[in-house]
Amino acid sequence: MAFALFSAFETGIIYAIMALGVYLTFRMLDFPDLTVDGSFVTGAAVAVVSITAGVPAILASFYALIAGFIAGMCTGLLHTKGKINALLSGILMMIALYSINLRIMGRPNLGVPVGESFFDQVRTFTATYGIDSFFNSIFSFLGLDRSWGIILVMILITFFLKFLLDLFLKTEIGIALRATGDNKKMIRSLSANTDWLIILGLGISNALVAFSGALIAQHGGFADAGMGVGLIIIGLASVIIGEALFGTKTIFRATLAIIGGAIVYRIVVTFALRVDFLEAGDVRLITALIVIAALITPKIIQKQRNKKRLKQKRLQQSKEVSHHA
Repeated sequence: MAFALFSAFETGIIYAIMALGVYLTFRMLDFPDLTVDGSFVTGAAVAVVSITAGVPAILASFYALIAGFIAGMCTGLLHTKGKINALLSGILMMIALYSINLRIMGRPNLGVPVGESFFDQVRTFTATYGIDSFFNSIFSFLGLDRSWGIILVMILITFFLKFLLDLFLKTEIGIALRATGDNKKMIRSLSANTDWLIILGLGISNALVAFSGALIAQHGGFADAGMGVGLIIIGLASVIIGEALFGTKTIFRATLAIIGGAIVYRIVVTFALRVDFLEAGDVRLITALIVIAALITPKIIQKQRNKKRLKQKRLQQSKEVSHHA
């Protein structure tokens, strides 16, 4: 049980980077960007091919980030300059990226050379300097005899990117980007270049998604052309769960909620698959049910609160009437 929870947290914190990218387009820009299903794989493909060619894993992951940024910008250009519908722009880019990803890898899937991934290097470092032994001695009662380096490094990387995104969204450009998502006509009337803001926002979003894809490929040991199928649903599930559980009153709290949502999502899916009658192929169904529950539950709760508030108001009014009588 503890092992499954640890593994779910470990993958959840990596997927949280992807969820931050989805949050930027869907919540900040109000742009239904389906490019992420393709750019996630692009990041994985670029990273694995680069590592195979002898590029250091950290630099290869940075290359993946740049590739994702370019893919996102292409979607933005299709929408803003090509005047193509936002949803269709993402779909077209997603389809194009499938072929591009195959070209990059040269085959449907490609493995990471043994011992060359970023996480292999982290494991070696933490084992050499006794970090794993230190944490294993602390959590030995839980049976978590694991390499703690990955989870510690990913917490640092994910929260570093979260703080960078928070800072960006508070700059003049970031505020203008958020305003574009709220009311494009208004911000355009103030002489802001909304086309450029949309392109930039989509670029940053897909850069985060591709970076997450690069890390997932290195974590799993391979890149596959189909590993991004349905990823947008996972991203949306993380966003919706995070917002429902933790709230979105401030930018800091909202991005923190997205990270929490991604982790909670992975934990829920992991434990759901431990049920006897469910299989690995049911992951998409479980995801859909989680999203439905996350969307409907807050509305049901709000409806019950409104009914209770209305009942109390009517009771108070009847008391006032009887008192005056």
